Amino acid sequence: MPKPKHKPPTGRLGVWLFGAYGGLATTLVVGTRALARGLAQPTGLATELPVAAGIPWQPLDGIVFGGHEIRRGDYATSAAEIHGVTGSLPPELVGKLKKDLAAASRNVVQGVMPNPGRTIASLADRPAQRTTLRQQIAVIERDLRAFQRKHRLARVVCVNLTSTEPRLQAMPAHRTLAAFEQAIAKDDQKTVRPSAIYAYVAAKLGLPFVHFTPSESALLPAIREAFAATKTPWVGRDGKTGETLVKSALAPMFAYRNLRVLSWQGYNILGDRDGRVLADAKNKQTKVATKDALLPSILGYPLHTHVGIDYVPSLHDLKTAWDFVHFEGFLGFRMSLQFTWQGCDAILAAPLVLDLVRFADLAQRRGEHGPMTHLASFFKQPIGVDEHDLHRQWQRLVAYLERARGDRRG
Repeated sequence: MPKPKHKPPTGRLGVWLFGAYGGLATTLVVGTRALARGLAQPTGLATELPVAAGIPWQPLDGIVFGGHEIRRGDYATSAAEIHGVTGSLPPELVGKLKKDLAAASRNVVQGVMPNPGRTIASLADRPAQRTTLRQQIAVIERDLRAFQRKHRLARVVCVNLTSTEPRLQAMPAHRTLAAFEQAIAKDDQKTVRPSAIYAYVAAKLGLPFVHFTPSESALLPAIREAFAATKTPWVGRDGKTGETLVKSALAPMFAYRNLRVLSWQGYNILGDRDGRVLADAKNKQTKVATKDALLPSILGYPLHTHVGIDYVPSLHDLKTAWDFVHFEGFLGFRMSLQFTWQGCDAILAAPLVLDLVRFADLAQRRGEHGPMTHLASFFKQPIGVDEHDLHRQWQRLVAYLERARGDRRG
């Protein structure tokens, strides 16, 4: 009987969160610990669906959280803040996880902020340290190694949950790993954003990397080369949780019925720190690029599209999206579809991140490396995949699960 192509999970898995005290990260930590203790149901987790049965996923009670953060705080305080504005993390649940959250909080250390842009810099309440890029990279490496050593972790997966960064102008330093490392040696901070440094360290250490944000700097060609050099799996970018998820499911319907879409107008309102960051036009440009790209790809022709995003502080994490679809049917008659999506962003996104952590860990145990293209259905702008039809993306994931299950059974 042939040997399985992946090793079953042994030991504990570390999950290192860049942006560790954000609403999404806090919901992820609370939710994972609640599931591990049998205090919640795995609603929203694709890895708990029947189609994923028989795969040796990392057990949730064997996951240890740590991370970098540019703000002071702890998970209990962050969870209380979230409950106060959205009610999504009940105090009764958080109270039962008091020790778990305190332990995770002790693993969060100060992050770095090379060239973050004005708005992200304004979020920090810890004084920025004036250090070189090499020094910042050394600190991140030290923190990750200390985390793994302290908790005797068998493996570590890195997840980028930091705020959406301004776009980074393409530069020669981004084209190759050698050029990128030369820029680091020269301490050329204008060539990077925080996400680029975090991803580079993950690649250098051979740690699987999940890029859940829209920031394009994390997976520059030079950094992808770094992941290739250490044969490390990675995936991104921009988690698909709300309006774009609905678009990727609905747009194929028009294609299947040969109904021509003339215009697709979207409007999003949200609060919280995400909304505050996206109120900055430079940061918003990065986000809109990932939300507005899929329709021509799915439909196969150009059309009028627009995605608006406005900051409404009182909404906090309860975002609302309204879409208007103008389409043409038989005999040229024009009709319309409208939908409103109202959801709690962190509640929608947290199970996706947990799924992605499990998939990244599985990929490394299977000896896979490079972009995990089978996970395209999780992202607005999946790198390495031109297919945006949610149904076809899902079938690609199902096919991967079937192969993984077959490998295990030998």
